[in-house]
Amino acid sequence: MKFTKMHGCGNDYIYIDCFKETVINESELAVKLSDRHFGIGGDGMILIKKGTKADFEMVMYNADGSRGAMCGNGIRCVAKYIFDNGYTDKTSFSIESMGAVKYIDVTVENGKVILAKVDMGAPILKAADIPVKSDSEKVISEKITVAGREFTMTCVSMGNPHAVMFIEEHPSDFDLDFYGAKFECNTDIFPNRINAEFAKVIDRKNIEMRVFERGTGETLACGTGTCATVVAAILNGYVDNDVTVHLIGGDLQIQWSGKEEDSVFMTGPAATVFTGEIDL
Repeated sequence: MKFTKMHGCGNDYIYIDCFKETVINESELAVKLSDRHFGIGGDGMILIKKGTKADFEMVMYNADGSRGAMCGNGIRCVAKYIFDNGYTDKTSFSIESMGAVKYIDVTVENGKVILAKVDMGAPILKAADIPVKSDSEKVISEKITVAGREFTMTCVSMGNPHAVMFIEEHPSDFDLDFYGAKFECNTDIFPNRINAEFAKVIDRKNIEMRVFERGTGETLACGTGTCATVVAAILNGYVDNDVTVHLIGGDLQIQWSGKEEDSVFMTGPAATVFTGEIDL
């Protein structure tokens, strides 16, 4: 089976072109290929298919084989793959994931995509729809104690659930593996588990962040988590409407008007690492 390894800000996935390849037992294959010692290695696997509701479809799996609803870094890489491999000559097109359609504009240099801007849709703030268990309709700046430490949490869904915590220490000094795992698996509060972001506001246009992704653990970047973090920061009055988020793997630019019905826009890079073939 042929594959392409790609990443967006270090958030790396194994991409399989289902126009040419047939994948059986998708979830099992995702676990096998994502293993960084015995497989190809990645944060998960993404299948590229022809869309039914959109021009194209991405089917995303986390490294543990669980299905992911949306991946902001992944969808930019899918857009790059589609254009670079000649499946479209348009610089604006649509990609669906689990029925949700996203619209993408790509920036091209020397015939290859270097950046993609994605309309990530409007954030979901209603607690029941994220889902997160709370006595409030929306979880904005709500106190939560996890493993003996009190955090202030704002919850947002960008097609998948996120809990955003703003912390005082620099994210590089934060014990993400410990607290991230405690958040992710706290099903008493997060029935479907949760992606946990720990962020520090630098100024009104800059945020630094680390993320613990549901089903994967820490990743170098998370597109939906970055969007959720900026939405949370705007809701709390910490930042303006156009913010650069600095992640371990690179920077993402996020724009949101602050109006609940308006889309969040994410702009960032996409890169091909290598292509190969693996015996299954």
